[in-house]
Amino acid sequence: MVISPGQASVGFIGLGVMGHSMAGHILAGGYDLHVYTRTASKAEELTGRGAVWQETPAKLAQACDIILTMVGYPQDVEELYLGEDGLIANARHGAYLLDMTTSSPALARRIGEAADKRGLHALDAPVSGGDIGAREGRLSIMIGGEAEDVEVLRPILSLMGRQIVHQGPAGAGQHTKMCNQIAIASNMMGVCEAMAYAESAGLDPQTVLKSIESGAAGSWSLSNLAPRIIAGDLAPGFYIKHFIKDMGIALESAKEMNVSTPGLSLAEALYRQLAEKGYQDQGTQALIRYYSSM
Repeated sequence: MVISPGQASVGFIGLGVMGHSMAGHILAGGYDLHVYTRTASKAEELTGRGAVWQETPAKLAQACDIILTMVGYPQDVEELYLGEDGLIANARHGAYLLDMTTSSPALARRIGEAADKRGLHALDAPVSGGDIGAREGRLSIMIGGEAEDVEVLRPILSLMGRQIVHQGPAGAGQHTKMCNQIAIASNMMGVCEAMAYAESAGLDPQTVLKSIESGAAGSWSLSNLAPRIIAGDLAPGFYIKHFIKDMGIALESAKEMNVSTPGLSLAEALYRQLAEKGYQDQGTQALIRYYSSM
């Protein structure tokens, strides 16, 4: 079984930097889309294209067969799913609940258990690819939950991402996203240090980038964020405050498993210093400020 346009109503909660584009792809794919976000004005472009605004998450849950969420922090996810007026308490029997927020693996397991008791299908499906990946519909989507539920939702997921991988049971998607964030954390330090070194050596950073991004140093962060660093563009594809949140989850999970993560610990400390200096709403590439003006 798969769900095609016209067969189900889809709800999307959270229309931020990435969520707005993701919801837009679902709408463009022909699905009946219902939306909710705390700041109603963020939904105006989508409602102008035919999406239906719902006043509360509970009302959205009552109107939809499939609900996707992309909010800020684990506490937002917990309230949204497990609260008295939350999605699990109000969703239609048999509905599919897909949380795409980067959140706690332990919370994902709790949501999965609560959903199962009410005859609902819950999946944790965090994504990677930033604002560019969301805008272009080529996110990497990491999924925890039942394999058959992934296949039911694959047509919708394919509108938002190109790499859709079932990682295992509830919580596995979030654990995989922690692996992703751990890799990015140390990589961002390397990207910024390389750019700072190039400038100090009197090199043209753009020319340096042409040489190193196609070699062994190549990475998504180097190819996509180093050009922003060179241009002085600190606008968020992914907020520093949200990256700090993700690193905190990863550090906590690693501690529970007795895994040493020195690179992650250092990156988290550097980003916290940036946040204290007022950079929390800038993109992760603003780490360059640690090496320059701070």
